[in-house]
Amino acid sequence: MSAEWVPQSAELPRNPDEDQMTKRSRHEREQRDAQNVRVKQITAEWERAVPPDRLAAFTAQVEAARARGPLPKQPDMPPGTAPNPPRPGHEPRPPKKEETRRSKY
Repeated sequence: MSAEWVPQSAELPRNPDEDQMTKRSRHEREQRDAQNVRVKQITAEWERAVPPDRLAAFTAQVEAARARGPLPKQPDMPPGTAPNPPRPGHEPRPPKKEETRRSKY
């Protein structure tokens, strides 16, 4: 027989262009909707509690931040640069000099 063994954890083949969608239960969707409603209530209560001049200044700052958009991507580090320096006492060894090596016979 030429049957091929496949482990149970193997993923089924799928189209790489196709995004997988997480399916949520009705209870989870209702919980999320209730949380969204509660967040809107808390936001409205907070806005009522803040003085109008401070609220206007805050709103202007929020709009400016949204118009500015996300921060640009940081440049990649040069090749061979470690993201974090080594701890003291754990520095890499310097390369051996060719003249001090013994030839292998």
